[in-house]
Amino acid sequence: MLNIKKIDHIAICVGGLDKSIEDYSKLLGIEATDRDTVVPQKTEACMFHCGESAIELITPTPGNVGLEKFLDKRGEALHHIAFEVDDIEGTLARLEAAGIPLIDKKPRPGLRGHRVAFLHPKAFGGVLVELVEPSH
Repeated sequence: MLNIKKIDHIAICVGGLDKSIEDYSKLLGIEATDRDTVVPQKTEACMFHCGESAIELITPTPGNVGLEKFLDKRGEALHHIAFEVDDIEGTLARLEAAGIPLIDKKPRPGLRGHRVAFLHPKAFGGVLVELVEPSH
């Protein structure tokens, strides 16, 4: 039903991007790219590209109560897994028609100019899933 092309990225929520970028760069042996503030999502993020997929570090900017609560409750931890899809709007429509719980019924702007949408964690046994349609 999802027609997944690949795992686009896994996201790790961190308390501060600068220190985390330094730590992850040393650990992974690669440099961060695509650092940006995603204003509509009230996050700052960057990517570590690992072959065809990536690790995304995300941190809340002021007003992102959801990520702030996440950090308070869980600390720095795995936040979500993202799957690349071709037709995000069609995928969301199919999922909604099938009764899959969605957070986003329409895509929103994401990092790297991609369009993204989140499925409710109930859809995947408590795992937050993001759908990504690349901007190409």
